Amino acid sequence: MSTTKTRGLWVAYGTNGVVGSIRHSDDGYTVVMSGADAETGTYPSLEVAKGALYSHMRPGSGWPRYQEH
Repeated sequence: MSTTKTRGLWVAYGTNGVVGSIRHSDDGYTVVMSGADAETGTYPSLEVAKGALYSHMRPGSGWPRYQEH
């Protein structure tokens, strides 16, 4: 039996537009904040990556809306 891994891209939207993205690969879920020159990090699950992205937003920001592309 074979296993299929899906790849994906989720864009995070805050109140003023795009705040970052999460890309799924064989290595995990990679977070990149908007305007950043480098990745924030790679995480083992989508939920952990969402939390990491949120932790890099401005203090007091609401939870972003994620849209899969």
